Amino acid sequence: MTVRKNQASLTTPEKRSFVDALLELKRTGRYDTFVTTHNAFIMSDTDNGERVGHRSPSFLPWHRRFLIQFEQALQAIDPAVALPYWDWTADRTASASLWAPDFLGGTGRSRDGQVTEGPFAVSGGRWPVTVTVDGRGFLRRALGSGVPQLPTRAEVDSVLAMPTYDTAPWNSASDGFRNHLEGWRGVNLHNRVHVWVGGQMTTGASPNDPVFWLHHAFIDRLWAQWQARHPRSAYLPATGTRNVVSLNDVMRPWNDVTPAEMLDHTKFYTFDTLA
Repeated sequence: MTVRKNQASLTTPEKRSFVDALLELKRTGRYDTFVTTHNAFIMSDTDNGERVGHRSPSFLPWHRRFLIQFEQALQAIDPAVALPYWDWTADRTASASLWAPDFLGGTGRSRDGQVTEGPFAVSGGRWPVTVTVDGRGFLRRALGSGVPQLPTRAEVDSVLAMPTYDTAPWNSASDGFRNHLEGWRGVNLHNRVHVWVGGQMTTGASPNDPVFWLHHAFIDRLWAQWQARHPRSAYLPATGTRNVVSLNDVMRPWNDVTPAEMLDHTKFYTFDTLA
């Protein structure tokens, strides 16, 4: 069984294995298919039209399935690799361990945001950014420039306390757990982290930055924590609702998986801790 660990607790060999699998997936071209998929759904998901991956109840099960597929692609390269998660309530600064040169590398240079150190720097020749939104072919970051503070533990706890999964109108105006976690309402959790990292993380092509996967693994863990705290609170909407994915509707692009099948993460992986 795959165990997803806090990135701060990874050993040096575990970090190296994760990075090596990312680089190999990039070399084969498979990595960029994930970037393309995410960007396509960001562009097509709208508040007043069909929405699947974002601004909608299926934001959480859609990304859970997306991460599982990505993790399986890494494990086809190295079966021992698992997605780590980044607890940004604890590792809150640009000097945190995940930004070290031996792992994800640090922030970008001031004039263009280019990441210049670590395995994903363009100078290494192993991380060309080919799915672009602005024509620049290198990884960009601006840690802490877009917003000064990452979400706090108290802010996370306030969202985990919300008892209802989602509410009408089932979009970025909804007042429920999903939308407050996604960040369109309230203290702004998920969205704020994207903006804090900056660079490609502020675009639909955000998986160009490997930190995307660590961020979403933590979002997924927060959903699992919420489920544990509210075992009687179900995924909503339960039945057919226009433009959104109900409990037993299939999700694009896979068309073979429903939110109902994504509710129990323990069928696929566990976390080192849910505390």
